[in-house]
Amino acid sequence: MKISELFDVSGKVAVVTGGSRGIGEMIAEGLVTNGVRVYITARKAEACDATAERLSSIGECISVPTDLSTAAGIESLASAVTEREDSLHILVNNAGAAWGAPIDEFPEVGFDKVLDVNVKAPFLLTQRFLPQLRAAASAEDPARVIMTGSIDGIRVPNGDNFSYSASKAGIHMLARHMAHFMNDDNITVNCIAPGPFDSKMMSYLLDDPKIRAGIEATVPMRRIGRPEDMAGAVLFLASRAGSYLTGAVIPVDGGVSTHG
Repeated sequence: MKISELFDVSGKVAVVTGGSRGIGEMIAEGLVTNGVRVYITARKAEACDATAERLSSIGECISVPTDLSTAAGIESLASAVTEREDSLHILVNNAGAAWGAPIDEFPEVGFDKVLDVNVKAPFLLTQRFLPQLRAAASAEDPARVIMTGSIDGIRVPNGDNFSYSASKAGIHMLARHMAHFMNDDNITVNCIAPGPFDSKMMSYLLDDPKIRAGIEATVPMRRIGRPEDMAGAVLFLASRAGSYLTGAVIPVDGGVSTHG
């Protein structure tokens, strides 16, 4: 088999939530560059529009700003896409939220917000897009749902982000659970579990050269993740090369998760 055929995703349609920056932008750019029509969404319309405009110089990218922490936001995104598309080949549930506070002070809202965005929204959005995913799916070329988890859902993190780690462990299991029930629809569900990447969520650490160097030193591969590392993992899962995987959680972390 030719590698160009194994990894070909051209002509497909994808939705990438949280696609205006960070890991979501890396994923969206990888898909757009390889011939996928990509709809990106984010809460901040200006940032979402700017990223879509930049990626539109490469291929097809459409901005659909919305807040996925609400039922209205989920419906707004789904309606905007389904008005234009009868089928959806790739759904990347990447949008995420985090909250940090000492254990004695961690507020209830820190769980409500994080679990709503990181766990509930991916489930409800996938549910809402099921007709379009089924329409795109076949036994030879399944539709793909890709969740963004985290190594913080695999190993115990050093920080006080209690709801975040719980949500990411939850999304890993949710992906496995959904995968089991969606096999008959020819839809695969998998998770990527990123380690340290340049993203808004990690910028408060990685923008400081000394802290960045310290984090790099804890990564067995001695570096921060690059855009091609993230894009490569998603292109694998979205292409013929990854069509026999479902219910998998793939650490994209330079080996951090091997620390336990």
